[in-house]
Amino acid sequence: MLELNMTAPAASPPPGKEQQAAGVGILLQISMLVLSFVVGHVLRRHKFYYIPEASASLIIGLLVGILANISDTEVSIRRWFNFHEEFFFLFLLPPIIFQSGFSLAPKPFFSNFGAIVTFAILGTFIAAVVTGFLVYLGGLTFLMYKLPLVECLMFGALISATDPVTVLSIFQELGTDMNLYALVFGESVLNDAMAISLYRTMSSVQSHASSVQSFFVVVLRFLETFAGSMSAGVGVGFISSLLFKYAGLDIENLQNLECCLFVLFPYFSYMLAEGLGLSGIVSILFTGIVMKHYTFSNLSENSQRFTTAFFHLISSLAETFVFIYMGFDIAMEEHSWSHLGFIFFSIIFIGVARAAHVFTCANLVNMVRPANRKIPPKHQKALWYSGLRGAMAFALALQSVHDLPDAHGKTILTATTAIIVLTVILIGGSTGTMLEALEVVGDGQNDTLEANLSENFESNNGYPVPTYQGTSSGSKIKMKLKELHKSTTSFTALDKNYLTPFFTTQNNGEDDSADESLRQNTRRGGFRGHV
Repeated sequence: MLELNMTAPAASPPPGKEQQAAGVGILLQISMLVLSFVVGHVLRRHKFYYIPEASASLIIGLLVGILANISDTEVSIRRWFNFHEEFFFLFLLPPIIFQSGFSLAPKPFFSNFGAIVTFAILGTFIAAVVTGFLVYLGGLTFLMYKLPLVECLMFGALISATDPVTVLSIFQELGTDMNLYALVFGESVLNDAMAISLYRTMSSVQSHASSVQSFFVVVLRFLETFAGSMSAGVGVGFISSLLFKYAGLDIENLQNLECCLFVLFPYFSYMLAEGLGLSGIVSILFTGIVMKHYTFSNLSENSQRFTTAFFHLISSLAETFVFIYMGFDIAMEEHSWSHLGFIFFSIIFIGVARAAHVFTCANLVNMVRPANRKIPPKHQKALWYSGLRGAMAFALALQSVHDLPDAHGKTILTATTAIIVLTVILIGGSTGTMLEALEVVGDGQNDTLEANLSENFESNNGYPVPTYQGTSSGSKIKMKLKELHKSTTSFTALDKNYLTPFFTTQNNGEDDSADESLRQNTRRGGFRGHV
């Protein structure tokens, strides 16, 4: 479970002043939300991708934070508009992650699940270790501010948490390959849990002077956490599907109860995992996937429309507020700008670590994939470019201020802040140009995928299905791939013949309509998922 640090509150002002400060703070938050949505709508309407919606929200928060920082109302406003890690993890993050799973097109995600797990687990581990050691060596060679090795690895762990919401929103607008979208999305969701696990382990080593041996069991611990979290999320999703199937809540006078229960299950999944010391992020993600696939069809039509609109609404509010929240707090926090070399070289080292992460994992995945299924170089470059940092890295950096000595924690927070602003505003704003340069926008692959949707994805292959010319070539890799093909096909049949009838009331006609809906989404080149 996430460790929450609660700071002792300062002396409270008189009740009248307290209420006035609360009103001003809430009014300011609402005003910035309204401004962010209006500006985002104007930018999207005019297809101005150089300032994405997330970047606009961050800039608005920064500007208001700077104005508040130089005004006489800094203390009172800050009291009601401060970035608290616990508020982010417990209230803002769950609806965003659930909506990601709930609106996810499951076939491209699970067809690339092996690659996604490779990027999220092994890749994040590589990125964290490479960043940590490069920062440590930079300190030894006097290129930058020197930190102990364990603290460098803590910095590498927290900065390896990617948040490519800006990139994915532009992917949706411009229309990119489904597999590329699934890889970027899947990695960004699952690597958060890996980054948190790595950070906790390094923090434990640093605070308790534990044996370095504990560092080498982090992957095993993460796998245990991941398996437990996924099981919890899937289990809650199945329980909800059975409840809504047999409880008879889909009648007119019980629709309010039906909607209330449906909304509560995702938070139950998240808090259950956190209470068991697991990852709420992974749990609620799989709850969203299972609830959309099974539970959603057991709702009445009115409840389906309401829950779809509700989760889209609350995730949009939370997502926009996160960037405003983060921008405001970046301007209000006390930063240590005396070590500019640490910031400059950290940015370079992160780019190198991201390259080691992406290209190493891509080559490993391509080694076990036939020629027709390899991740192409232009997709690898797009993956490297998509490694933006966001709210997760910022929340962990704030945590490091409590976990490390003042000078070290503030140095890490300042570097993380600079990296977030740079990646979200500059790299996020140039994403459209990058996609066009790499020729992954309107490259014709969506038409191919649409024409072969059932053949390609029901066999869990993702990229085009390889053809085997007899058994003379009989390599071990091809045999294993054939076995995997059979097993995934068997799971598809199991889901269609047993799981779906058991957990839902949907029929074949509804399945066909769902496939047709996915084809239409593919034809438009976009996704319903909103991270």
